Order: sequence, then C-alpha cells, then structure tokens
Amino acid sequence: MTPSPLTRFDPLSSVRSDGGGFDLLLSGTVFFDLIFTGLPRLPQGGTEVWSEGMGSCPGGVANVAIAASRLGLRTSVAAAFGDDSYGDFCWETLAEQEGVDLSHSRRYDGWHSPVTVSMSVERDRSMLTHGHPPPQSASEMIGTPPQARAAFVSLDCHMQDWARQAQAGGTKLFADTGWDPTGAWSSELLSQLELCHAFLPNAPEAMAYTRTDDPWAALYAIADHVPIAVVTAGAHGALAVDSLTGEEEWVPALPVTAVDPTGAGDVFAAAFITGTLAKWSLADRLGFANLAASLAVQHVGGSLAAPGWGDIADWWHQAQERTTGGNAQWLRRYAFLAELVREVPAQAVRRTTATIARRSDVR
Repeated sequence: MTPSPLTRFDPLSSVRSDGGGFDLLLSGTVFFDLIFTGLPRLPQGGTEVWSEGMGSCPGGVANVAIAASRLGLRTSVAAAFGDDSYGDFCWETLAEQEGVDLSHSRRYDGWHSPVTVSMSVERDRSMLTHGHPPPQSASEMIGTPPQARAAFVSLDCHMQDWARQAQAGGTKLFADTGWDPTGAWSSELLSQLELCHAFLPNAPEAMAYTRTDDPWAALYAIADHVPIAVVTAGAHGALAVDSLTGEEEWVPALPVTAVDPTGAGDVFAAAFITGTLAKWSLADRLGFANLAASLAVQHVGGSLAAPGWGDIADWWHQAQERTTGGNAQWLRRYAFLAELVREVPAQAVRRTTATIARRSDVR
C-alpha cells in the first residue's frame, strides 16, 4: 500500500521495516454525525432551543479512523455506506479529504446510512440516533484481513471472526467497549481480552465490568487479562499498566476549557495506538493521548476536532513561548515531542472545520 498523499508526516518512519500493509485496520458503523454545542439546556416538549455552534462529519468508527489518519497512520476501515447523500458525504470525506482506505468498505443500494444528532450541554452530551443493521457483517466485507500492524475492535458478546484471523496473522488488537444499556456489565466480556494486546475503557466502564469502585482497582483487575491495560478518567487523566515492560503510570490531563467531549475517547485511542506502534514509553503514550484528547475537546467534537500533527506542532510552539508557571512543567512532561515536531512540515495535516461543504470546498 502507498501512503496517502495527505499524510505529510510519518511518526513511524524510524520503526518501519517495509512499506507494505496498513498501520491500523478497523471496522464498525460509520454515522453521519450532526453535532450541536453550547446548548443552554436540552429541548423540552413543545420548545425550541438554539445552539451556539454546529458541525457535521463522519462519526462512529470514523472518529478513530480520521484521528489515526491525521496522526500519520496508514488506516483502513471496513464499514457499510448507504446510497444516500449521507453515505456520499461520509465516503468522500473519509477517502478524499482524510486519506482513509475504504477498499474493504461497501456501498449498499437502498440501505439508509445511520445518522446521529449529538447535543452538548455543560460538558456532557446526549445523543439521538437512527439506523439499521448493515446488510453484511464486517467479516464478510473484509474477507481475509490484510496485513496490518494494529486493529481496533469494540468488544461485545463475541470477538469478530476477522479480528481473530488478524490476530492470528500477527496484528495487535486494541480494544474498547461501550456503555451497557442493559446494566448487566457481564464480566464474561473480559475473557475476550486473551486475544488483545491492549484494552482502553473509561473509568465507569472499567469499574462496572470488574465490579470495583476505584479506577486503580479496575486497572489492576483488567491487567490480569491483557498485556496493556489503560483506564481513562476524563479530566483526571489516564492510568495504565504495561505488563510486557513492567511500566505503571498515571499521567494527568491538561487543564483546558472543554467545548465538546464528543469523540474524545476515540482520539485518545488513536493517539495511544500511534505511540505504541512508534515504541514510545508508556508515560509518553499516555501523555500524547491525553494531549490529543485535550486538543479535541476544545473544538466542536467528533472527527471534526481530531488534531493532526500540524495542531500538535502548533501547541508545542505556543507552549514554548510561555515558559513560566505550570506551563514549564508541561514542557518538561512533553519534552519527547521536541525532536518530533522539528520534522513536522508547516503545511502538516490539521483539524478540519467543514460541515456540509460543496465538493470544491473539501481540501
């Protein structure tokens, strides 16, 4: 596979042994996301509420795919796309604007693309979604998985066949999980981690599945099942154990004013995978993932807010101009970025601000 021309900085250049294959393979549902931010309250029956901001973008698994592609990973997605305008927009944005490979994705006649409306109120969000099961499973779309350094999977009742095949072929599986609306939080889900390289739940999910009441206790329980256990704790940062190296770390989150948390966990995952494939230390992987997520939550969320290396370099250079107080500590924490950002070109990929753009507006 030839790297996308949109990828102008490659954080894995020093560790690549060949130019073949993907860095990241993932499957799931791509939603057309319509995101409203700055709402004073959620609308009540018979009322209308105006928002301060709005954005539209591919969502769902596209959040991780776009975040990874902007960070330089050669990324491929297997997903179903409808033959409607929503499907057109999501397909073109992923393939043409973001440089994501869609050779294992499919368009389906007469199938309605899933749509989500996300509403952000007081740093939290509510979502309204419409969709139908895809005509084919991810395993049917993918067939024999292509060569990939990593794959991102969402754990549910069973591990997908394509993921099992990929893992058997040497692909490292990174997993997360979603909120369980049934409230069962079956601990049997953790048995699937035997095939995974890393598991990255948030603190409420981790505590629910491990039947613990503390993020650290949940982390240690998860570490019994998987080589790399990570628990994200929002504004409190992230904690992790790497049983392969013996590292154990907690890295605080950067103090920022959050505009919209939509997709922040997906950005964190993409950045953590990037750092892992680049063979960074556990502390640097957590720090980089925290930084990427903090840059994301300051903008309208989802894939729109995912930072590229241009945004990372901008943050570093701006931080260097303010070397007093707490900012000096952040510069020490992120000193590992100094050499990297020297190689980032001025026109490196940055986050997008597009909503429903005309084709001529998509760059």
